[in-house]
Amino acid sequence: MTDQELLERFSRILADLLGEDHLELAMNTRRADVPNWDSFSYINFIAAVEMELGIRFGIADVESFEDVGAIVRGAQRLQAG
Repeated sequence: MTDQELLERFSRILADLLGEDHLELAMNTRRADVPNWDSFSYINFIAAVEMELGIRFGIADVESFEDVGAIVRGAQRLQAG
């Protein structure tokens, strides 16, 4: 899956979780850039991404993701392997 395809899926997932009509994530988006994207909704977002893509991030990965691009790269790595 391409970066753009994952960004679109991630944007939809997060918009649904936060109750937003539309949300557009970029590779350099950080949690602090998105209103109401707190630690609780971050964990829910990661769980939703895992379920949608059929992958499982390690705890160390989840704790180290600094921006959406890192989550995209982590998902691509798990899908490839």
